[in-house]
Amino acid sequence: MRIVSAAEVDRALPVLDLVDRLDEAFRDGAEVPLRHHHTVQVPGAAPGTLLLMPAWRAGGAMGVKCVSVFPGNAARGLASVLGVYLLMDATTGMPRALLDGVMLTLRRTAAASALAARRLAHPQASDLLVVGAGALAPHLARAHAAVRPIRRVQVWNRNPERAAAMAGMLRAEGFDVTVAAGLEAAVRAADIVSCATMSHEPVVRGAWLKPGAHLDLVGGYTPAMREADDEAVRRSTVFVDTRGGALKEAGDIVQPLQSGVLAESAVAGDLFDLAHGRIAGRTSPGEITFFKSVGTAIEDLAAAELVAARLGLA
Repeated sequence: MRIVSAAEVDRALPVLDLVDRLDEAFRDGAEVPLRHHHTVQVPGAAPGTLLLMPAWRAGGAMGVKCVSVFPGNAARGLASVLGVYLLMDATTGMPRALLDGVMLTLRRTAAASALAARRLAHPQASDLLVVGAGALAPHLARAHAAVRPIRRVQVWNRNPERAAAMAGMLRAEGFDVTVAAGLEAAVRAADIVSCATMSHEPVVRGAWLKPGAHLDLVGGYTPAMREADDEAVRRSTVFVDTRGGALKEAGDIVQPLQSGVLAESAVAGDLFDLAHGRIAGRTSPGEITFFKSVGTAIEDLAAAELVAARLGLA
């Protein structure tokens, strides 16, 4: 069995190739049981989360991701998200590769946002705001820039030093990027607002979104977490990555459903619908679109298959 490092995973997944692979995977489908989601108590600190995410395609590949999310790790000098991905043969069960789960998660999560933006963001979207400056944030900037003509990037974080560090990283890659002085002004100017925070309270206000904006919410992964307020929901056409996941686990969807701000029937579609062309995506230049993802094992399987193919492990 081959052990595949984070650097190898990263090199094997060019952004547009991965976006196209995810698009294909959502069209083809797979067996994706609801992921196991367990809270792990940490004495004297915020609890962690253990996620087990299996998926398989009959006669093809099978895999499971074991990933942990421990918010308190930042204070320990450790990454908040850690994990591995075991790729197997779905006919024999034979293990094929053990991949770095952190890089796989970062890359497929950003690619899923780009896949949504390719159908939901304005075709001429050129101003991107990334809210948050954690490990996922630069991947989101690169992914959105791969599918839309992004010319300017702003970064906002509660910690300005972390925002500056991320801006410097992207600037070195050729991006025209600045640190946002204020969040409201930055949201009002942005064509795409991409949020990757662990906030339990809304960060982005719907009143700030300009006509034609696309809101991409990635960070919240439990019903208690929230990145945008009710007004953002009211003003937008709402999409999710998967109905089965987002309508049960995403606070940005679950809470508006519970309060009556959002009806389940008002969720316009998910990535399966968009990939199959069952819904059109953006329908007018001034429409505000809202995409909430919590992640799905079909994305991990598709990304792992692409890595395996690139490394000759298929």
